[in-house]
Amino acid sequence: MGKKMDRRRNGCLIFSLLVLVVAVKGENLVFNVKHKYGGRNKGSILNDLKAHDSRRHGRMLTSVEFKLGGNGSPTDAALYYTKLSIGTPSKEYHVQVDTGSDILWVNCAGCEGCPTKSDLGIDLASYDLKASTTAKSVSCDEEFCMLNTPYSDCKVGMPCDYQVSYGDGSSTSGFFVKDDIRFDQVSGDLKTTSMNGSIAFGCSSRQELSNPSQAVDGILGFGQASSSVISQLAAAGKVKKIFAHCLDGKNGGGIFTIGQVVQPKVNSTPLVPDLPHYNVVMKGIEVGGEVLDIPTTIFNTKSSMTIIDSGTTLAYLPNMVYSALIYKLMERQPQLNIRLVEESFHCFDYTGKIDDGFPVVTFRFADSLSLTVYPHDYLFQVTESRWCIGWQDSGGMQAKDGMTITLLGAF
Repeated sequence: MGKKMDRRRNGCLIFSLLVLVVAVKGENLVFNVKHKYGGRNKGSILNDLKAHDSRRHGRMLTSVEFKLGGNGSPTDAALYYTKLSIGTPSKEYHVQVDTGSDILWVNCAGCEGCPTKSDLGIDLASYDLKASTTAKSVSCDEEFCMLNTPYSDCKVGMPCDYQVSYGDGSSTSGFFVKDDIRFDQVSGDLKTTSMNGSIAFGCSSRQELSNPSQAVDGILGFGQASSSVISQLAAAGKVKKIFAHCLDGKNGGGIFTIGQVVQPKVNSTPLVPDLPHYNVVMKGIEVGGEVLDIPTTIFNTKSSMTIIDSGTTLAYLPNMVYSALIYKLMERQPQLNIRLVEESFHCFDYTGKIDDGFPVVTFRFADSLSLTVYPHDYLFQVTESRWCIGWQDSGGMQAKDGMTITLLGAF
């Protein structure tokens, strides 16, 4: 997904760039990412996926109402994570990649309540300001702090503090520092080199976590605020204000890249301006080449919003859309007995080839952008013969202003 990050201007959203690395011009920064549930059978983690999204949505809806700077969690919401090298000498940190958060922060040395171990099979690390020769504290009178966390009683030399609270009861607080971060840079001739960028980020000195068992070292926010890493790099002239990602929901990997994608031609759709999340305009849905029979007003931007979020696993559709979609998907297989599993997943037994027996679904967006989803993408294999539909009824999910939400996740 690509995005111009200034909230006051329209941006650009790029979907599923399978040729991302080999089709770039200029220089791009690339992150290899891993999925928290990568390698596990999707059917065995239905509860995990649903529970994760429920917690995630609570935080997102709070953020829609209050436009908070962060809405991911270092534990329960950590879906895709990557490694960053920070400081001099450099040290590696595992951070959640989150399009719904606006800052980068990592656990700080001496942190109270920060996790010390993780079930993800990674060694957790903490950042020590004193151990890096390129590090410095950000004071409250610096421009970065005044733009993002303005103080009414700031005095020269006072630290620039931050605090983020989440809907599940977890929270992080600390202070901003500035240090060198190293990125892998891919140029047009496919050569990879290292690039340094001086970035302001949060050093977490205190945390309260609801479930630290799946913790990472912090969060890498790709949100829209000027405090995000991509906004800071763009302001320094290092990259264009565009990023893209290709996520592998089957094997649990993928890449994020920052920079201008020029060739081949990439279709795009405008982002809805002045909103805290990546909102796009959906025009309709086709199933097997036929337009889904739903009112054309269902995706009206005055009463609904469509959000793209890498921190959500599944896709959540308004009830009217969801019901019509399920009916159309199963129309070719009327003999199948659909069962409700885990109170929300529609499942059935099927021994044929999934891609031959079920239709392709196409989401249509503004400016003629289309997103094609194949049966092997939207169906979960629970057992050798049982399959479940990955799309979910949003259950009347609404923002605090009453707008209906369609949420397209990363799985």
